Amino acid sequence: MRYDIVIVGAGHGGAQAAIALRQNKFQGSIAVIGEEPELPYERPPLSKEYLSGEKVFERILIRPAAFWKERQVEMLLNRRVVLVDAGARSVTTEDGGTFGYNQLIWATGGNPRRIACSGNDLIGVHYIRTRADADQLVAALDDVEQAVVIGGGYIGLEAAAVLSKLGKKVVLLEALNRVLARVAGEDLSRFYEAEHRAHGVDVRLCAAVECIEGETYVTGVRMNDGEVIPAQIVIVGIGIVPAVEPLIAAGGEGGNGIAVDQQCRTSLPDIFAIGDCALHASKFADGLPIRLESVQNANDQATLVAKTIMGQDLAYDAVPWFWSNQYDLKLQTIGLSTGHDATVLRGDLASRSFSAIYLKEGRVIALDCVNATKDYVQGRKLVVDRAAVDPGRLADSETPLRDLRS
Repeated sequence: MRYDIVIVGAGHGGAQAAIALRQNKFQGSIAVIGEEPELPYERPPLSKEYLSGEKVFERILIRPAAFWKERQVEMLLNRRVVLVDAGARSVTTEDGGTFGYNQLIWATGGNPRRIACSGNDLIGVHYIRTRADADQLVAALDDVEQAVVIGGGYIGLEAAAVLSKLGKKVVLLEALNRVLARVAGEDLSRFYEAEHRAHGVDVRLCAAVECIEGETYVTGVRMNDGEVIPAQIVIVGIGIVPAVEPLIAAGGEGGNGIAVDQQCRTSLPDIFAIGDCALHASKFADGLPIRLESVQNANDQATLVAKTIMGQDLAYDAVPWFWSNQYDLKLQTIGLSTGHDATVLRGDLASRSFSAIYLKEGRVIALDCVNATKDYVQGRKLVVDRAAVDPGRLADSETPLRDLRS
């Protein structure tokens, strides 16, 4: 079977690419190939509202089944692409199916990075990347008294918050000297460490795991110092590995992701890549190539590719933004704080409503806003403009950020 557009990956990016193509009046045939049996759904709630039971699966579907049928988007689900033939313009799935394309959009995201220690394959070791992952975890919770979470990034912290709210004892292990070390400044890290501890989570930093113990089922986690932490489940959240092997094998440029240009084109003819797996130059990272693991990035790149296919001459320059919900805290981030050389705190940490504003060479490059949506909204322009603002004025929470200009 041949299609005008084949989209590999049925997550946020793949779904948005199909949506945006139809919104921009693309009349050709579209097929979306997805590894999971489900229609495209939102992933962020898996470690938050879906895990906690606040949202049922139907509420996190990106669009209902009827939407895709009405727009003639063919969903080829429960299939994994293992081969790309750029010369023949075709992809082959694990079950032997071959699908031709005129243009290909690669939107596969990534797979959870597996922990490299003995016991990593025991029953009770969980990752949270798919609906099936979350369902397996929920099904196991009734018999859990204590859980160990390995990884102090967003996924680990969100999972720890949900388990704590469900009345489970939680030990969170972070290998570095603070949580969120790769994505936030120290003030925010220390704030979240204190919040989790206040909710009963045993947060351990500089924690070195030796192995996961058990015979068939997890019984605990052994640390390098010999301590064994009892656990009935272990949740691992240590990042993802971009799912780009077939593109690299086909000759595509890349490594930690697949390299793309400003229109999200790969080095392979008529193949685009978007979302978590796309390695792209960002002006918000001083022009360096980065991968952004966010819904915003996936959706914006998908929309750009659709418009590019329809003949518009555009370049990707969307400002990165992220969010995380933990307990009653809503963290909203705008920009990238990587490489900052100064931090301004705006508001009061004790009030649990504040912003950390990150500067580089005197210019605003990012904000982390905790229960401070107004700062998040108004700070966007400061980040886009890389505004040079006096730190004293930034710190004055009585002065709206919209009133501050370089």
